[in-house]
Amino acid sequence: MRKLKLHHWIFIGMGVGLVAGLLLNRAGAPEALKHDPKGGVVHALWWLDVFGKTLFIGSLKMIIAPLILASIIAGITSMPSIKELGAIGWKTFVYYFLTTSLAVGIGLAAVLIIQPGTKGGSLAVRAEREADLERLQADFFQANPGVDANSEEGQAQLVAYVAQRSGDTAAKDKDFADKWSRIQSAQQMGPLETIKSQVVEPVLANPFQSLVDMNSLGIIFFSIVMGLACLAVGDRARPVAEFFQGMNEVMMKITLWVMKLAPLAIGCIIASLVAKLGVAALQSLAWYCATVVVGIAIHVAALLTIVAVLGKMSPIEFMRGIWSAWLVAFSTTSSAATLPVTMECVTDNLKVSPKIANFALPIGATVNMDGTALYEGVAVIFLLQMYGGLVDVPADLTPAMTFVIFITAVLASVGAAAVPSAGLITMALVAEAVGLPLYYIFFIFSVDHLLDQFRTSTNVMGDAVGAVVVNQMERGKLGSVR
Repeated sequence: MRKLKLHHWIFIGMGVGLVAGLLLNRAGAPEALKHDPKGGVVHALWWLDVFGKTLFIGSLKMIIAPLILASIIAGITSMPSIKELGAIGWKTFVYYFLTTSLAVGIGLAAVLIIQPGTKGGSLAVRAEREADLERLQADFFQANPGVDANSEEGQAQLVAYVAQRSGDTAAKDKDFADKWSRIQSAQQMGPLETIKSQVVEPVLANPFQSLVDMNSLGIIFFSIVMGLACLAVGDRARPVAEFFQGMNEVMMKITLWVMKLAPLAIGCIIASLVAKLGVAALQSLAWYCATVVVGIAIHVAALLTIVAVLGKMSPIEFMRGIWSAWLVAFSTTSSAATLPVTMECVTDNLKVSPKIANFALPIGATVNMDGTALYEGVAVIFLLQMYGGLVDVPADLTPAMTFVIFITAVLASVGAAAVPSAGLITMALVAEAVGLPLYYIFFIFSVDHLLDQFRTSTNVMGDAVGAVVVNQMERGKLGSVR
């Protein structure tokens, strides 16, 4: 038993959690699990969430902000010069852009070929929606007898009425209510205002406030500026550089301590998820889930090909090296919370230079969202396939609109926070770009957490592949690149 490695114990924990979750789900219906605060099953779920989300994920999030700050500054100050940093920087960002674009392309191809929105289950859901729209239309014209149903103004008023009633229905769901308010905020701001408030302002935020708020963009920008300043100052800044290099080592040691909780905590997370979700939610969305998973599987195969061809590393060796990080990402659905584990796996197991890992991985956890970008494109086209042509969804899926979805999904994924279900929020930008009403996102919410597991683990894998590829490209150019 002592020979078992951490990822073996995590696998065991996931297996036990799956069985426990299924038993808890059978012990009480999912709705009872959510709304009966006095039930024994709910009491068990409370303890699962304490050990899983509260203690484990909370501990990982506790160290994210200081780790990003220390690791980026340590990585930059360990470079021989700004020129070498630039060589690593442009390769990293080009890789991130290309693989994100590849992921969106794969996702669009999968959803256009499989067409999950035209399958039997989706057609049944569309029929239910058509019946709802007929009732809403009857209610509207009964309450407003003077409105001309054939005029553009009358149709506009009807669509506004349908949107209000549908949005109110979505907001009533307790689990979705917070995300719905954030989705509405994203819609009201518009693309340019969203970029200003979600990208520009966080980048230029007070660095101390960024640390408090875990504003990754702000921490990354300040860390890069501070690291560059240390290189520019030279020897007089050596004490500052050594401080952050030592701090980085300390944060990695804390990560090792936190990971001791991983098998138990991940088992609790899986048990809680399965107990609440069960399998019923998958029935009407089975083709949609299958499309997302197929797209992600193809992209994972592409990433493994990249690591073999450009990274000169066996895919099997690569997967063994990042297995712990992949499992943590799959369980926590947060690439930010997984960042400490990813850095440990990449530097210790894959022998990537800390100079490269400390720079590329924190940035990747914030801006490189392959799985999220793929998911957003698939989700929007799936909803258009299923609801396109209804009174409140006038959009038709044309080649031009598909291209708009491609561009918007690539750009929106950059602004996706590295936290659970962030893809639902940035999806608002993609949906808004093609005229899809945002309340239709509520339909796929029931399986969002499940798919978030697949896309987050893909995000983390993409970051690790990037670090390996850049490390291979820089091998021999920097003094201590391994």
